[in-house]
Amino acid sequence: MSTMAMARGSMALQALLLLLAASVVFMAPASLAVTSPYVRPPPRATLSLLRHDDDADGQTPQQVHISMVGPDKMRVSWITDDDAPATVEYGTKPGQYPFSAKGSTTTYKYVFYRSGKIHDAVIGPLQPSTTYYYRCSSSSSREFSFRTPPATLPFKFVIVGDFGQTGWTKTTLQHIAADDYDVLLLPGDLSYADFIQSRWDSYGRLVEPLASARPWMVTQGNHEIEKLPVLETKPFKAYNARWRMPYDAGATPSGDNLYYSFDVAGGAVHVIMLGSYTDYDAGSAQHRWLRRDLAAVDRRRTAFVVALVHAPWYNSNKAHKGEGDAMRDAMEELLYGARVDAVFAGHVHAYERFARVYGGREDPCGPVHVTIGDGGNREGLADKYVEPQPAISKFREASFGHGRLEVVNATHALWTWHRNDDDEPVAADQVWITSLAANPACSGRRKNM
Repeated sequence: MSTMAMARGSMALQALLLLLAASVVFMAPASLAVTSPYVRPPPRATLSLLRHDDDADGQTPQQVHISMVGPDKMRVSWITDDDAPATVEYGTKPGQYPFSAKGSTTTYKYVFYRSGKIHDAVIGPLQPSTTYYYRCSSSSSREFSFRTPPATLPFKFVIVGDFGQTGWTKTTLQHIAADDYDVLLLPGDLSYADFIQSRWDSYGRLVEPLASARPWMVTQGNHEIEKLPVLETKPFKAYNARWRMPYDAGATPSGDNLYYSFDVAGGAVHVIMLGSYTDYDAGSAQHRWLRRDLAAVDRRRTAFVVALVHAPWYNSNKAHKGEGDAMRDAMEELLYGARVDAVFAGHVHAYERFARVYGGREDPCGPVHVTIGDGGNREGLADKYVEPQPAISKFREASFGHGRLEVVNATHALWTWHRNDDDEPVAADQVWITSLAANPACSGRRKNM
């Protein structure tokens, strides 16, 4: 029986088991807090992507995605139903692959589900801003391509969380693909498999057109935990097997796939991916690693530092209220002392942007906090907010969409949130963020780590 047939056969059983003011320039006046009156469209159904292409065989690569490894390498990950070589052949011209790399293969079991063969291989060194063509497992049936990120500024991120795989997810992906970017950052809740492992496979097929063409850097959310009493006691089994990130690379390797960091644009931007669902208290491995990582950042050459978490540290939505507070209590001082410029979160299925904040109050040297858990998940939107709107909350709206962070130069980055408005992307919120390293009032007050 094929992997997909087993997955479909076990689905029912698995289901039963279950710049300026405060270093920020706003589109609206800085003193104005906005709760958008936009009326969202109704929810859309979960997509069905359980089947391969009709001409696929057991060695056809599927669910292909790439992620950065250091400044000039890329990890290619893919799945085959049957045994196949863990090799990637690549070059800068279509159909010509003068270079190759061999990687490793793994599988996992989850209750009655058995995964396909999960392969990954690291290729490089690669040239920046260059398109490479590649094929996996020596399969001639499918050729992929990606473009490496630039080695200098400007640099364009897409940031979106809580994707899932609904009709709204598909719309969000179409909007992302319609405008160029260099790297996608995802602050947790990828597939919404929720114990039904075949949903990991359908999610991999859904995002493959984008995730095989640009690096996707992700961290985990609560929907990746997938623990079952007695039967499946190890958390993050599918996530860690399918979405391996560069936790063992860089200047400060973390040793844990649930949190890591990396640089882009020749070190001009440092990105920290934190784990909301692994220990973060003072003295924990993650806390000790974060302290080392931040201490190693040289703000004389690193213009921007951004962090991603899943559960937001600031939130005026009634959904998941206070769930990020313990992590904030444990780590906020570290980020503030390092003058982290922005913190992006998911979890709450809505959009919200806060002022620069520290300790619950506006602070010109604190990070801008943004909740972007609105990718298109099947649970729907969180449309109930605390009233009145807190002064530190500058814009909030319960709609699906995605965000873009363009680091224009060493002092300025432009953040734009695009609402999914009846299938059309609409720029509903925009703000310039200035580097705290370029602000003498903040850079001179950097706390000791």
